[in-house]
Amino acid sequence: MSGYSRRRFLTLGTAALAVGALGNMRPLRAAEPAADSSGAMPKSGGVFQIAPLPYAYDALAPSIDEETMHLHHDKHYAAYAKKLNDALESAPELKSKSIEELLADTASLPKAVRKAIRNNGGGYYNHSLFWRWMTPNGTGKPEGKLASAIDETFGNFDAFKTAFSKEAADIFGSGWAWLILDGAGKLEITTTPNQDSPIMDVAETKGKPLLGLDVWEHAYYLKYKNVRADYIKAWWPLVNWKTASDLYDTARG
Repeated sequence: MSGYSRRRFLTLGTAALAVGALGNMRPLRAAEPAADSSGAMPKSGGVFQIAPLPYAYDALAPSIDEETMHLHHDKHYAAYAKKLNDALESAPELKSKSIEELLADTASLPKAVRKAIRNNGGGYYNHSLFWRWMTPNGTGKPEGKLASAIDETFGNFDAFKTAFSKEAADIFGSGWAWLILDGAGKLEITTTPNQDSPIMDVAETKGKPLLGLDVWEHAYYLKYKNVRADYIKAWWPLVNWKTASDLYDTARG
């Protein structure tokens, strides 16, 4: 067995154990990325399920390689889902809540599970959207109302890309860079540490996520090593601007 095949076998084995531990979780299939959490974050019987990628594991190559996608989706994302559901088993009164409801009011969560839900619920929420913010058929730039709003806010699309890329590159340690619609209905670039999200009550800048970039090392280290800037540059052609535009239209109401 080759080195890659062995690593892939071990990765898939780990993912299978994680999925099995979640009980009756049946992945949903979708030909097109969903623009809302109901499709991106399936839930059944109070259990948050692992949604499959909306494309093949190798579809984003060469920007993101197949092995990274297996590790990122089958190991990291699956682990967030498992640990989130484990925490909810300890607080069954929370099982009826959506992921947005859980994260928007972490201060009210029982202390015994607050940290686990914040970290793993955030990881589940962020990654569920992240898969759908990428596509092998990236359009390169947004169109319609979101494009107009970006031009109005940042001057032009290139200026937005530069500002977003800088924020992502400058995150100290692990975290996310975001384009959000804030409470005043304005676009804003912001960042969060770890697996925090702009929808959380602990977020420095709250808002509706329209686009997010994962800059944890597990998202890029196999291919780009410590050169985060190269990963960020390679990510832009993958952006699914339809998903971002749909989220913008929904957030605008």
